[in-house]
Amino acid sequence: MDVRYFAAARAAAGLEEESFHLAEGATVADLLEAVLAVQRPEPPAGTPPLPRILSRSSFLLNEVAVRDHSVVLKADDVVDVLPPFAGG
Repeated sequence: MDVRYFAAARAAAGLEEESFHLAEGATVADLLEAVLAVQRPEPPAGTPPLPRILSRSSFLLNEVAVRDHSVVLKADDVVDVLPPFAGG
């Protein structure tokens, strides 16, 4: 499954997208744990660390909002990480 990062999440993760190979039956929560387990460089000055961003983010599963982190993922799923956006 692929994770795509947007805005501050991209800055904190240090990349736009990455892939994870989790066991069959893995959930959104399992994927987020895997994301947090990756060693990452320090984010740029003024960017919160990725764990803080993830705790405040919204998630899309195959372009549909997902709030239930117990949803089971498939190998070809794409999860987008959307941190809170400011502006209008």
